[in-house]
Amino acid sequence: MANWLSISPLDRVSIFIDGANLYKTARNLGFDIDYKRLLTKTSEECRLVRASYYTAMQEDRDQDYSPLRPLVDWLDYNGYTMVTKVAREYTDASGKRRYKGSTDIELAVDMLTQAVHLDAIVLFTGNGEFKPAVSRLQDMGVRVVIVSTIKTSPPMASDEVRRQADAFIDLADLEGEIGRKASPKKIARDDDYDDDYEDDYEDDYEDDPED
Repeated sequence: MANWLSISPLDRVSIFIDGANLYKTARNLGFDIDYKRLLTKTSEECRLVRASYYTAMQEDRDQDYSPLRPLVDWLDYNGYTMVTKVAREYTDASGKRRYKGSTDIELAVDMLTQAVHLDAIVLFTGNGEFKPAVSRLQDMGVRVVIVSTIKTSPPMASDEVRRQADAFIDLADLEGEIGRKASPKKIARDDDYDDDYEDDYEDDYEDDPED
């Protein structure tokens, strides 16, 4: 019998999180992800092999510090495998400093590499560019569950990856399982980041992820 993530309790499962994409999806829905609950609930309901979080990090050249560092460090010490890279700094047409980068290739390669040890993958993203990787995983006999949303305007989940998945779960329906209320300040500060959600970066993680 499948559980809340549409996977069997006997399945060997890995979670892959497209950090920037999940952050913006949850933010647009008005809540934050409780990563501790996500890991605990999944571990209780299947044979969880690994949970991996992928993100590019904007480094402050003057302070050698990223606003993402508290979240990345917490996840790293609390059961998540972290895959990070430094974002490229650039100046947009208005003269505003922005950061751009992507860990999509690393995420796709890791899914395909780990596939031989898995029965199912839960992929937190709505990025349509993952469709070829999802198709290849299915060819290898791995069930792929996509978690994103179509309840925002525009939808965060691309039609291509949603159709390709074996199951699609709307993140809005998981708020009671893995959500916690987002702070208004955090929701309002999206102008700090690039508008293309594929290359966005998370805002300051000001709250303790355990709260």
